[in-house]
Amino acid sequence: MIDPFASATELLDALRSKKVSSVALTDLYIRRIERHDAKINVVVVRDFERARAAAREADAARARGEERPLLGLPMSLKESINVQGLPTTCGVAAWKGFVSQHDAPATVRVKAAGAVLLGKTNVPVGLADWQSVNPVYGRTNNPWDLERSPGGSSGGAAAVAAGFTGLEVGSDIGGSIRVPAAFCGVFGHKPSDTALPRSGQFPLPPTPIPAAIMGVQGPIGRSAEDLELAMDLLAGADIGEDVAWRLALPPSRGRRLKDFRVAVLPPVPWVPIDAEIVAGLERIESVLGKLGVRVQRAQPPEFGDWREHYRLYRRLLYAVMTARVPAAERTRLAGLLRSIDEEFAQAAAEGTEATVGDYFGWLMEREKIRAAWRKFFLDWDILLAPATLVPAFPHTELADPLIVSAEHATVVVNGKPERYVIQVFPPSLATLAGQPATAFPIGLSKGGLPLALQAIGPYLEDRTPLRFTALLAKEIGGFVPPPGFIDRT
Repeated sequence: MIDPFASATELLDALRSKKVSSVALTDLYIRRIERHDAKINVVVVRDFERARAAAREADAARARGEERPLLGLPMSLKESINVQGLPTTCGVAAWKGFVSQHDAPATVRVKAAGAVLLGKTNVPVGLADWQSVNPVYGRTNNPWDLERSPGGSSGGAAAVAAGFTGLEVGSDIGGSIRVPAAFCGVFGHKPSDTALPRSGQFPLPPTPIPAAIMGVQGPIGRSAEDLELAMDLLAGADIGEDVAWRLALPPSRGRRLKDFRVAVLPPVPWVPIDAEIVAGLERIESVLGKLGVRVQRAQPPEFGDWREHYRLYRRLLYAVMTARVPAAERTRLAGLLRSIDEEFAQAAAEGTEATVGDYFGWLMEREKIRAAWRKFFLDWDILLAPATLVPAFPHTELADPLIVSAEHATVVVNGKPERYVIQVFPPSLATLAGQPATAFPIGLSKGGLPLALQAIGPYLEDRTPLRFTALLAKEIGGFVPPPGFIDRT
């Protein structure tokens, strides 16, 4: 019997040994989507006819003796990633009806590896929320609790958790891979800033934008090994540079858990973290210590209380997110942000109406941050930190424009309402400087929701946090299926 919750690595082993055919595996996932997706609404763009044809071709190729890394594996992509012949809307009503004439670099690479594309998964409007709801496709629910968010903007983590797909590719600038992975109890990797192509998202041809920073594409799966497999395929230069540039990710700094020097993020006094996540971090710290791992509380000393680090991140985040917004609208949004009596909202306003000079100045400040991380990772291999402030939170209504309403909305942390947008703090730890970070599950809360942490690693040493989380999962356990999606018959 085929296990739809098996890791991609295990499914590929079954395909290679011919214990299962791609046609049978593809049909299984299609049946599961048709049977269960009405509950969570995540596979919103379906390409089942072409998927079945690709599965037949994969089986024929294997019968001819061919072998490719993902040959015959059914998988999915985030809705914002272009696939020729399929819509790309990013959840924006004005883009409804756009059909891409291009494949994104990520699409090209997984197809070349033999993957079977089942379709694309839901996102929030403009990829700008930790929920996945929009006027084009509606709302996606968390498979662990239908009344809660599955995370965003890569809502496809819910498809991975629910056993609808073997692997997913998402994107991340404010936690959009790591937060959904954490909320849905799966693994997600935010790659180093330049490790993968950035192009191929939004209703545009796959044209690179050299000035873009922080936003990356990366994998979501049911094991850390799946993420490393995907990174091997996806990593490399963007269009134009790929005629010459090649990326050789160095091996992991450790082969055993004892090989890793693990720092644990000290508490940040002004950032509220759910008590169960804090306890989970302490538990993992204790587990590592008992296993003989060098582990202690530490962070780059240059960052102090993290306020300046976070302020710079908010400036750059809003500069990047509003880059395509007309000047008059940016001025209006900046005015709304300035009306909020909160220090980091002011930083967001500065980013929203930034000049070219501002942007270049902030990039110079960012290089100081990157230098501090390089120094830190001379002494350490991993920084363990929360991936989110809370487990999956209840569905929350946000008005347009999202970037302003998120400043006014709240999320409940330890029984107290906190600013909704402060949820971007844990992702910002790695995103500002472009460090690789792997989100991984550490068990369930008392209320039955997934808990998670992130392992932040040295720049362009993505294999280090990936291998660390794979080894740790063998000690503490990894992905478990949400009970409501296990077929009993």
